[in-house]
Amino acid sequence: MIVVCPKIISVSNQKGGVGKTTTSINLGSSLALLGKRTLLIDLDPQANATTGLGFNPDSFSSHIYHVMLGEKDADSVILETKLRNFFIMSSHTDLVGVEVELMDAPFRERILSRSLAGMTREFDFIVIDCPPSLGLLTLNALTAAHSLLVPVQCEYYALEGLKSLMNTFRLVKKRLNPSLSIEGFLLTMFDSRTRLSHDIAENVKAHFSSQVFRTMIPRNIRLCEAPSFGVPICLYDISSKGAQHYLMLAKEILEMEADHEV
Repeated sequence: MIVVCPKIISVSNQKGGVGKTTTSINLGSSLALLGKRTLLIDLDPQANATTGLGFNPDSFSSHIYHVMLGEKDADSVILETKLRNFFIMSSHTDLVGVEVELMDAPFRERILSRSLAGMTREFDFIVIDCPPSLGLLTLNALTAAHSLLVPVQCEYYALEGLKSLMNTFRLVKKRLNPSLSIEGFLLTMFDSRTRLSHDIAENVKAHFSSQVFRTMIPRNIRLCEAPSFGVPICLYDISSKGAQHYLMLAKEILEMEADHEV
């Protein structure tokens, strides 16, 4: 059953190369595959989620940039993807100028939340792919979201930058969005053959304990290949380890939602 109020999950980590966009695309598509109407918002000026789903950002006259400036409503820039139940609000490199253009705008950190509140199209989940920074765009995402999902790469310096992200999380929760919670920390690029991956996983679990997802995303060449074909991993190779683990993550999130409703 479609719910009127979607669960909004912001995927964020200001450290680049941690699997943030890969997670946004493949968590969103996995939720859709499980029958949940899901909207992916590409809030990153690099527009990697947009191109990763087969769209050319330059081919559209309007996108999330125009929504942030108040020139378009959110409904008007939603695109259907190749997967049933899965939609995207595309990005563009123009988005990089939003912070300057909105410098004097009142309540500028609430622009996205107001835009989403005005949508007439209904979704079960909204996944926001944040830029690798803690600027205005990420602030808008956290203010609009119900929860924060943090991908953490299983490599040296995995915890680098997380202190700043957690400080921003606490600040947003205190001043802008009291209902914001931690969805979970997701270990990505896990290589079970290496001692390092196991050490990093244990280190992250020691820091964040029960907030770390049981599911870990393995290093998987098929995950790297899928964006070049413009499809999520579940359409590229459903039998791959990457596809199966993102499905496991989606199911884990749905289980957590069910537990909260009880």
